[in-house]
Amino acid sequence: MTIQDFLKTLKTAKKTLPSSISCSLDNEHTPIKTLLNSIFNNTCSATATTPTSHNTIPSFLSSLSSHQLQSFISDPKIKTYDCLRVFNLVLHNQSELSFRPDFHAHLTLVCRLIKSSMHSDAEILMEKLILGPKYRYPFSDFIRWVDKYCKESRIITKLWNMLLKLYSDHQMFGMVDTTFEHMVQKDVEIDEKTCSVHLNTLIKSNRVDLAFEYFCGMMDSGMNISVFSWTIVVSGLCNIGELKMARELVEEMLEKGVKPNIITFNTLVDACSRRWKFEELDMVLCLMEREDIQFNDKTYTLLVEGYSASSKVDEAKRLLLEMQDNGFEAKTYLYFVVIRGYCRLGNIESGVSLLRIMQEREIVACDGIYQCLICCMCKDGEMDQAKEFVNELLNKGGEVSHVMFNALKDGYQKAGMMDELEEMKSRVGMKCHSDNESC
Repeated sequence: MTIQDFLKTLKTAKKTLPSSISCSLDNEHTPIKTLLNSIFNNTCSATATTPTSHNTIPSFLSSLSSHQLQSFISDPKIKTYDCLRVFNLVLHNQSELSFRPDFHAHLTLVCRLIKSSMHSDAEILMEKLILGPKYRYPFSDFIRWVDKYCKESRIITKLWNMLLKLYSDHQMFGMVDTTFEHMVQKDVEIDEKTCSVHLNTLIKSNRVDLAFEYFCGMMDSGMNISVFSWTIVVSGLCNIGELKMARELVEEMLEKGVKPNIITFNTLVDACSRRWKFEELDMVLCLMEREDIQFNDKTYTLLVEGYSASSKVDEAKRLLLEMQDNGFEAKTYLYFVVIRGYCRLGNIESGVSLLRIMQEREIVACDGIYQCLICCMCKDGEMDQAKEFVNELLNKGGEVSHVMFNALKDGYQKAGMMDELEEMKSRVGMKCHSDNESC
C-alpha cells in the first residue's frame, strides 16, 4: 500500500504532527510515534513520494504488536480522535500485520468513542466488529467483555442500545429479542426511540406478529412507552385487518395513562371506514368522544370517503357539511365523492341538492360531478333534466366527455328522442358513426 492510498484512508492533510500525539507519546509508543511523524511530515513534503516514505507503513506495521496497539488506544493522555485514526490505519492494512486487532481492542476504542460523544464513529466500528465479514464475534463474547471491562453505567447503556439498533438495522430480529431480554435481565435502560425504530422496521417488513410480541415485551419491562410506539403497532394491526385488537390496544393505552393522539385515532378510523367495519368504527368514534379527541380535516375526509363508498351517504353528507361549519376546507373532491355515492344509489334528487348547496357555498363543481349526475339521469330516462344539466355544464365552460355523451345517446335512443340526439350532437360537436360505436 502506497503512502498516497494510506493518506486517503486517513483523511487528513495536517501540516504538523498533532500536539496531542507529539507531546503525549512516551517510549512505549515510539513505533507508533515514528510512523505518525513520518506520515505527517511527508504529507506536506515535496518528497512525499520517495521510496523511503513508501516503505514506512509496511515496516512499521510488521513490527507492531497487539500489546503496543492496545496500550496506545488505552492511553488516556492520547486524544480519542488520534486513537481512531491509528486504529483505522491498522484495520485497512491488516495484510501487513502479524496479528489481527481483537475483540478487546475494538471494544476498548468503541467505549472511548462513546465517552467522547463520538457516537457515529463508535457505531461504525461496532458494526464492523459484530457484523463485518472478518469478525462476527458471538453474542456471548460481547456479554463477557462488557461484564469484565465496562464499569460506567452510561457507557454500558449506550453500548447495549447501540447493539440493539445494529441488529435491528440489519433485520436480525432474533438477535434484537436476545439483546432486549438481556438488557431487561441486567436492568440496563432501554432507549424507547430505538425500540420505536425497531417496531417500524418490523411493520415495514410485514412482521406484525413480531412487532406485537416485541411491544408486549416493552410493556412487560416497565419502560415508558411513547404514543409514537403505540401508534406504530396500532397501524400494523390495522394493516392486517385486526381492527378489534388495535382498538383494544388503544383502550389499554388509556388505562395505562397514555392518551392517544389524533394520528392514532385516524389510523383506526381509516382502517374501519375502508373496510366498512362500521360497528367497530362506531366504537372508535365513541372512544374519541369520551376522550374529547376532536376531529381534524383528515378525520372528516376519511369518514366522508368511507361512508360515501357504502350505503351511508347521508351520514357522509352530514359530516361533509359539519366539516365546513367547523372551519375546515371541504374541497371539491369530497363533494364529488358524496354526489357519486348518491348516484350509485340512484338518488339523483339528493345528489342535485348537494350540488346546489355546494354552489351556494361558492365551491366550484368539477366536470366529474356533472358527469355522475347526467349519466344517472340518462339511466333513469330523465332526459329533460339531463339536457338541463348539459346546458349548465357548457355554460360554465365545461366539456361533455365521451362517457357522458354515450350515456346521453343511449338515453335518447331508449326514449325515442332522435331529434334531441341530433341536436345534442350538433351542440357538443360529437360525431357518431353508428349506433354501436362510441363517440
